[in-house]
Amino acid sequence: MIRSPEQADLEELANIYLAVRRETFTWVNPLTFRHEDFFAHTQGELVWLAEMADGEIAGFMTLWSPDDFIHMLYIRNACQGQGIGTALLTALPDWPNRKYRLKCLDRNERAKAFYRAQGFVVTGAGASAEGDYEEMTFFPVE
Repeated sequence: MIRSPEQADLEELANIYLAVRRETFTWVNPLTFRHEDFFAHTQGELVWLAEMADGEIAGFMTLWSPDDFIHMLYIRNACQGQGIGTALLTALPDWPNRKYRLKCLDRNERAKAFYRAQGFVVTGAGASAEGDYEEMTFFPVE
């Protein structure tokens, strides 16, 4: 089930954000990632979470809506490959009839493959504290 988080869910979303970044971005010192990052990094963003049938929160997605920019899409490692990321994308307003953008770290091969499979294409590149990234864009099918 995809839904908006309740206040009681936010700590678990912060836990997921911390754990997945530490597990995935192995080239970054894990101590640079902090639990409170989630709260700072999601200010002003729309947030959706994916909840499993047993009530476990499997992951979440955030959107900076003024720019249709998908800021975060994080799924617990144990829950990846089950269609949860795709389900979160379908929760986006007017998906798939609207253009959306995101940034994906070059070294995050699994995420880049996921976004390509969803129809995102590379439209730019840049650098961040965590490493170089590709800017990817989803263009609606006409």
